[in-house]
Amino acid sequence: MSERVMLVKPTAALNESYLPFYREWLDSGEDMVPWVISKDPEDFNGMVRFLLEQETRAGVQDGWVKNSTYWLVAEEKRVVGAVNIRHALTEHLFNCGGHIGYGIRPSDRRKGYATKLLALALEEARELGILNALVVCDATNTASERTILNNGGIEDESFTEEDGNVVKRFWIAL
Repeated sequence: MSERVMLVKPTAALNESYLPFYREWLDSGEDMVPWVISKDPEDFNGMVRFLLEQETRAGVQDGWVKNSTYWLVAEEKRVVGAVNIRHALTEHLFNCGGHIGYGIRPSDRRKGYATKLLALALEEARELGILNALVVCDATNTASERTILNNGGIEDESFTEEDGNVVKRFWIAL
C-alpha cells in the first residue's frame, strides 16, 4: 500500500465514493463487517446522521454501547474500508465482538489496508480512553488474525458461539 490513507468520520461529502464501496460489498454476498456498513445508504444523509448519533448516549439503542464509525479513505477520496469502535464492552462484545470491528472492501484486500486501518483505529480508541482494546476474528479468518497480530495483538482464550463458530480474541495494550 503506497498511497496515503486516513480515517474520516462519515460525511455526506463522501456520498459518491461510499456508494460503490457499499454496492461492491453487497454484490460480493459476504457478511458486511463491521455491522455499520450494512445500513442502507438510500437515505445517505439519514445514514450519516444515524452513524454520528451513535457516539452519544441519546443516539444509542437500549442494550448497545456508544460507538464511533470511521471510513478509511484513500487517494481521490475513495472509500476502501470502515471501522466501528465500541467505547465499552457488554458481555456479548467481551465474548465475540470486541472494541473494534473493521473491514476492507473485497477488491482492496491483500494490499495492507487492514493493518493500517486497525492501527489508525487503535489511535482513536486510545483517544477515547480505552487502555486495552479487545479485537476479535473468526478462527477461520487467518487474514484478520494476521492483521491483529501485526498490530500487537496478544491472544486470549477463544469463545465458541452457540452455532459452533470459534471466535479468536486478542488484547492490544494502548
